[in-house]
Amino acid sequence: MDETLLRRLQSLEPLMWINPELGPVAAAQVPVRPDQVVQAEANWRALAPLLQHCFADLEPSGGVIASELAEAAELAAALGLGAGRYFVKGDHALPVAGSVKARGGVYEVFLHGLSLARELGLVAPDAAPEALASEAVRARFGSYTVAVGSTGNLGLSVGIAARALGFRAVVHMSADAKPWKVERLRRHGVEVVQHQADYGTAVASARQQAEADPAIYFVDDERSELLFFGYSAAAAELRDQLAEKDIPVDAVHPLFLYLPCGIGGAPGGVAYGLKQVFGDHAHCFFVEPAQSPCALVQLASGLEQVVNVYDAGLTNKTEADGMAVAEVSQFVAQVMQPLLSGVYTVADDDLFRWLALAQDHAGLQLEPSAAACLGGPQMLLSTAEGQGYLAQHGLEGCMGQGTHVMWATGGSLVPEAEYQGFLQKGRALLA
Repeated sequence: MDETLLRRLQSLEPLMWINPELGPVAAAQVPVRPDQVVQAEANWRALAPLLQHCFADLEPSGGVIASELAEAAELAAALGLGAGRYFVKGDHALPVAGSVKARGGVYEVFLHGLSLARELGLVAPDAAPEALASEAVRARFGSYTVAVGSTGNLGLSVGIAARALGFRAVVHMSADAKPWKVERLRRHGVEVVQHQADYGTAVASARQQAEADPAIYFVDDERSELLFFGYSAAAAELRDQLAEKDIPVDAVHPLFLYLPCGIGGAPGGVAYGLKQVFGDHAHCFFVEPAQSPCALVQLASGLEQVVNVYDAGLTNKTEADGMAVAEVSQFVAQVMQPLLSGVYTVADDDLFRWLALAQDHAGLQLEPSAAACLGGPQMLLSTAEGQGYLAQHGLEGCMGQGTHVMWATGGSLVPEAEYQGFLQKGRALLA
């Protein structure tokens, strides 16, 4: 990594890093294929009737897990943003799990359930997913376990989905997991194993136990293509929502996306899908805490060797619990290297400020980690790096017609008392 960049990271001042490896989508050499996004969209459609049966809050949507795309002009003004249109993608309020992780965890667990039921002869090879709703299938699944390592939101998604199908569910959580997330999992009948270490240790422990027991299925946030493509289908959802609002995306109407990043599976999957749908007109930026910029340090160092935030002299300590990840998924780093526009970092205090602004100017209840997306447009529009990116891509004259989508990833399930604490802290910092 460049020494100047390293010193800037160690200063903990928020910064924007532009990816020098970004190239045309058509030329990207990555270990996944565009048709896998199309297949994921088809799988979601096939799962919808089963999801509707399993989850009461999906009955109105016919089993579709989707979120609102809300225009946020008042919030944009409060953030000091200029020309263009600004939207919040409301994955903080996704049904079932209350976070973007519903797109990945539910998808993988339900597809695993279908595969296992066919393998065991519980349903016919060509049976529709609704066949998993039978009590006989649920009873048999009770002797199998689904496990995952998580700081919270993926654990909620996987645990809730696994229990809905009758599986035993075990979530290995890191020391920085929020107590309310642990309690919510236990209320759903999920076994929680807490580790006095970071996220990587929790994942490694879960993986090790699963490798030793064939009855345990491990949802691997670091390596899972099923998770990745579960998230990728969100791109088609956004495409349709923009079309409904008559918002074009093309060379003179660029689309900018700001995606909070932990280990990388969710933002990586969403970004890959967006690049397939919108091509080079979609400009995707990850956002990470100043102490935990795992994707930034890996991509800025190259992919020849694994690099984590500790190697960069950082602590991995942040209030953004879902983003307290020391080492990015190497799979996601490979996919994103030629496709990601850049990464910006945020200070924890700003997360609380933006959380308060989101409530007071848009009525949004976000977690601190989800509020990270709100800093993206300002970083792009006001930093030398951001201005350089716009100039490099010939976008300076297009910003009045640009669309900015800030992807809010979690928060609606936060207990009221805890949320009020976040809100009071944010308002005090603003004052």
